[in-house]
Amino acid sequence: MSTFRSVDQLDVQGRRVLVRLDLNVPLKDGRITDDLRIREAMPTVRSIVERGGVAVCMSHLGRPRGVDESLRLAPVAARMSELLGQPVTAFTEINTDAVAQAVKRLPPGSVALLENLRFDPGEQKGDPAFTQRLAALGELYVDDAFGTAHRPDASVAGVPKLLGEDRVAAGFLMAKELQAFARVLEQPARPVVAILGGAKVSDKLAVVKNLLERVDAVLVGGAMAYTFLKARSVPVGASRVESDFLEECKIVLARARVRGVKIELPSDHVCAPAFESDEARTVEVIPDGLMGLDIGPATAARYGEIIAKAGTVVWNGPMGVFERRAYAAGTKAVAQAVAACKGYTVVGGGDSAAAIAQFGLADKVKHVSTGGGASLELLEGQELPGIKALES
Repeated sequence: MSTFRSVDQLDVQGRRVLVRLDLNVPLKDGRITDDLRIREAMPTVRSIVERGGVAVCMSHLGRPRGVDESLRLAPVAARMSELLGQPVTAFTEINTDAVAQAVKRLPPGSVALLENLRFDPGEQKGDPAFTQRLAALGELYVDDAFGTAHRPDASVAGVPKLLGEDRVAAGFLMAKELQAFARVLEQPARPVVAILGGAKVSDKLAVVKNLLERVDAVLVGGAMAYTFLKARSVPVGASRVESDFLEECKIVLARARVRGVKIELPSDHVCAPAFESDEARTVEVIPDGLMGLDIGPATAARYGEIIAKAGTVVWNGPMGVFERRAYAAGTKAVAQAVAACKGYTVVGGGDSAAAIAQFGLADKVKHVSTGGGASLELLEGQELPGIKALES
């Protein structure tokens, strides 16, 4: 983080600050069902307005194709107002002339929220004209949207580039995210254990390859485990296998042996005839006609013992179909082990964060990431456009 300026280092007094937030919250019938992302963003906004700045906030919501009335940000602005204890001006447009003039009239200490950025196709295309109009709304720029740091969008990568490195900074949430992953990837306490799950091995192979240089053990679960098991010639029945990646899995397993990294795979499985079935049974060898849908209790216990001895743990991806009670035990056991671990524990966003929250353990780990895709790309060793744009 030494190469980043923090929001509290910016002189915001009397200046308009464009604040990119991740306010992409779930809505049902126009009501917010989980305001975590809004609450996490408020310390940065509060820091700006308490020091006499004007916080011109911006975010996307959902995946609209043009203007979508169900995805307007008015409910978000209302919740922000409640949390901040002051009015939040909710614009119904993004960067028209009317918005530009209204933004310039905002007094110091005020907060505004632009309309859903993705209502304009220029946001995701990184359109230069859209980027320029957006940048003209502010004098300074703060990025506190780690969840979109892997996107080369106009508001993420384009605006800070136009404003210049001396006028951009990371928000408190962004800083917290980067510091957490730095502790995992740069100088971690050993042994380092990575827990990887999820449906597709193709989504995680790049992560495994990058982590082989940094970790001592990789615990594999979810459907991705069955491609690895088949690569080891272990019977997997009707489990999901990505045949196109079998050879690559063999190469990864061989590289791990050379580097002395243990890749742990399930030794027992909770199976059923079909994904929708609740006819679960636990087996050591998956027979024909059954598919693995969760790690078994012996595997969960073995993984738990490894996690308990870890100095650093990073977890990305569930161990099974945890949304269904019949196949949730493996993910719950791993979540409990991570929560009980005395080492430094980081849970990637997405399904892993949802799982640990579902089991009521989110407050027991050191850091739960707000960015699924961004955290995954960091673990892959990729350069994230939103982070690069903040470097000074």
